[in-house]
Amino acid sequence: MTFDYSLDFKNIDFRQHPELYRVGKGEQGVLLVEPYKSEILPYWRFKTPDIARESSEKIYDMFLVYLEQDDFVGADMARKFIQMGYTRSRRYANHKSGRKYKQKSETLDSKKEILPYEEDPVKAESAAIFKAKWIQAKIDEKYQELLAKHKQMYENI
Repeated sequence: MTFDYSLDFKNIDFRQHPELYRVGKGEQGVLLVEPYKSEILPYWRFKTPDIARESSEKIYDMFLVYLEQDDFVGADMARKFIQMGYTRSRRYANHKSGRKYKQKSETLDSKKEILPYEEDPVKAESAAIFKAKWIQAKIDEKYQELLAKHKQMYENI
């Protein structure tokens, strides 16, 4: 179920048209799918472990509310924001600048050169907090049930 980037995201309300939503891989579409992006994004933070804990718990609570409402798209978007909390804090844990690769002006080679790791234990702890919530969300029975139904709906269109 590849994510469809060709849709008119500025004009689609995915709560009204969940049939248009495709899960895709990982975090695809996390900053495109409305109204969920606007509902979840204000709570997405990972600067410190305390902030990450508060953020991941709030977004996970939203995930559970979406599940209670049988709103798969909302639940999946909350799961993606939690996953993105993990991947972004992990990137900053590995690279202080948040960039993984040297900028083109820093290297003469056309290949992307990976910057050296600079382990940040604070960001690593934030990443671990989000990772635990992400795993909790993706293995949730109700989430798995709604995911299967959504995939089946997509296959029948």
